[in-house]
Amino acid sequence: MKCKILNWGKIEYLNVKKNFHNFWYVSKYFITVLNYMKKAILFWLLSVAGISAQDKISFEFDYARFKCDSANTYLEIYYSIGQGKLTPYEIDNKFFIGAYLDISLEDTLINNVLVSKRYKSVNEIDTSQGELYKDKNLIGNLGYIIPPGKYLLTISSLDIADTSKIITYKEHISINKFPTNIYSISDIQLASRIITDSKNAKSIFYKNTMEVYPNPLDIYTEAMPVLFYYSELYDVNLHTIPGSELILVQQLLDNYGNTLESKKKSVAQSNNSIVEAGVFNLRKYPTGSYTLRLSLFQDSLNVGIASSKRFYLINPSVKPVSEMTVLSNTDMKSSEYGIYSEEECDELFEVCGPIATKQDKDTYARLKTLDSKREFLFKFWKARDMEPDTPRNEFKEEYMDRVAFVEARYKAFNKRGVKTDRGRIYLIYGEPDEVDYYPNDYDTKPHEIWRYNSIEGGVEFVFGDITGYNDYELLHSTKRGELRDDNWRRRITVN
Repeated sequence: MKCKILNWGKIEYLNVKKNFHNFWYVSKYFITVLNYMKKAILFWLLSVAGISAQDKISFEFDYARFKCDSANTYLEIYYSIGQGKLTPYEIDNKFFIGAYLDISLEDTLINNVLVSKRYKSVNEIDTSQGELYKDKNLIGNLGYIIPPGKYLLTISSLDIADTSKIITYKEHISINKFPTNIYSISDIQLASRIITDSKNAKSIFYKNTMEVYPNPLDIYTEAMPVLFYYSELYDVNLHTIPGSELILVQQLLDNYGNTLESKKKSVAQSNNSIVEAGVFNLRKYPTGSYTLRLSLFQDSLNVGIASSKRFYLINPSVKPVSEMTVLSNTDMKSSEYGIYSEEECDELFEVCGPIATKQDKDTYARLKTLDSKREFLFKFWKARDMEPDTPRNEFKEEYMDRVAFVEARYKAFNKRGVKTDRGRIYLIYGEPDEVDYYPNDYDTKPHEIWRYNSIEGGVEFVFGDITGYNDYELLHSTKRGELRDDNWRRRITVN
């Protein structure tokens, strides 16, 4: 038996400092971090070398805990089974590949087995395509309503066609009762992608109008550098001090607890419980272990609650900071733009459209040579560099993070994310402070209301899915210079 310590989801109460860049780091996890790094590096090396025990299959799992009701917790288990180690089998001239999943959940305090089930995950394969199926995984999730207690989870995966290929993990799981007299937060579920406003309610990954595709490996790579996450906030309308504001802080921490990115926003208190789903672009960070932390607290207090999740990034193209050689930003030829192809120049300027002036667009349209386009982009970004004396262009880095976000989140049926109205507004103004979602009202078409509290004393943008193809058009805004239509509700009313 192999004991797997993979899940890093935890809920902890802590003292939260007002300086968001100096959160207290829990040092007792240092040894576990080293073990996790060894596991991730070993996983990567085995994947690259194609080396693995012949009697085992590729199998990983993770889990997250969510509030079900006042007495129970909803335990969600995510699994990934690599098809490359499974044995194909034939039924009625069709070929399949699959695995059994055996799950046992035992209450260790009373020695009672609460769950003991076998599941079957099968996929039909097209043998005419060779062995392309080997690069894919069987991914799924399972859910259980569990009362508070201490449990031993035993989870095994075995090949349907060759049951000698088996791998088993054991892990102790604590199920604690969520509080009912104050706000709280669930575990963080890491995901490979999230489809918002999904119409596919039959999907096994569907919840709260979203399709959340889990990443049970907790590993991101150069080929999959965007981290999606899902969490739930409960009882946000309960406050110990009336009139205080509830703040959510999203942090990306390195292995030493240093804050790499930090965002904060006010939490809307109109609903009892809300969903928090977001992304971090990891493309610029080197290989290593990282932590995603969500912290929820009242602005008038120094005490809050946080949920953390550790993951590993494999990104060999980015050197660690101590090894990085910084390119000079004094002239174009020695900068990153000096090696851009014409296609890369055109692509970069296209995603800059929302922040480019009319003069910028007219000038770029007249450029005929590659060097002139490189020079234009060099000056375009240099003029927007908030700290020109440093080798980094923080403005560009933040903007390109926004580009990665909108490309993943707001793409429509036949339109890339940066070309949508929601994408444009996000690129210009960043993440809204508040968002009200209306995806399923019976008398209106799906729409969203975004609010920015620090712009012009507070502005809002209203978007509506008029066509039904998930392309939310800007219908109305109180921001000066944007489309204004005080009668916008007539466009989303269902007759």
